[in-house]
Amino acid sequence: MTLRVARHTNCLKPIIKFYTNVLALEVLGEFVNHDKYEGVFLGKSGIGWYLEFTTSDQKADHTFDPDDILVFYPHSLKEYQLILEKINQNNIPLGSPKNPYWVTNGVLIHDPDGYNIIISKQNI
Repeated sequence: MTLRVARHTNCLKPIIKFYTNVLALEVLGEFVNHDKYEGVFLGKSGIGWYLEFTTSDQKADHTFDPDDILVFYPHSLKEYQLILEKINQNNIPLGSPKNPYWVTNGVLIHDPDGYNIIISKQNI
């Protein structure tokens, strides 16, 4: 089974830059003018999941809760530290997670849409 998490955005280019430059995801595919939608698939080859971001003439209306989070689990301390360096290089502020578990087990940042992203330091 493959998992695809899809989200509409008003800022496709900044989303692509964020997820590829900061989190080191790859552009797996993209499409233009598909029933008035454009989009991109981001992930890593062979891992069984990817993110899809779309844009169109319909504006995204994001309403999410502080506990709505995408959590990324780096495979090594080196990968975790590289992501933290990218966060600092891109002047991305750290947030305060609502769930106390994430206060001690990761860092919270926001993507260009304001969506919560946790970089976990569990299992490294």
